[in-house]
Amino acid sequence: MKTTVKLKYLRQSAKKIRFVLNSIRGMQVSRALKQLDYSNKKAGRFISKGIRSGISNLSVKFEETGIDENNLYVVEAFADDGPAMKRFRPAAMGRATPILKRSSHITLTLSTNKSLKE
Repeated sequence: MKTTVKLKYLRQSAKKIRFVLNSIRGMQVSRALKQLDYSNKKAGRFISKGIRSGISNLSVKFEETGIDENNLYVVEAFADDGPAMKRFRPAAMGRATPILKRSSHITLTLSTNKSLKE
């Protein structure tokens, strides 16, 4: 059993999200959710929401057999850059300096096997 969840256009830079993703990659889903719930990072809420969505997708897909959260693992987790909003801020001597308000896309893969190959 395997599912892929994509969260798009999140208003946080991919670099900040990768910091949290690196801490949960390869972890058991129940343990990862506990760690994310007690994390003081904004990205933790987004990632937790994505993992819960993946669990829900699997439970609907395999309704007859049922799924056990203790057998699910975060196999793959990465963040890519999304589009950046470009703004300008006034600077000294009549100049303008650019500001990039970055966004990102997260991809999470949950599986019953620890390895990617099924």
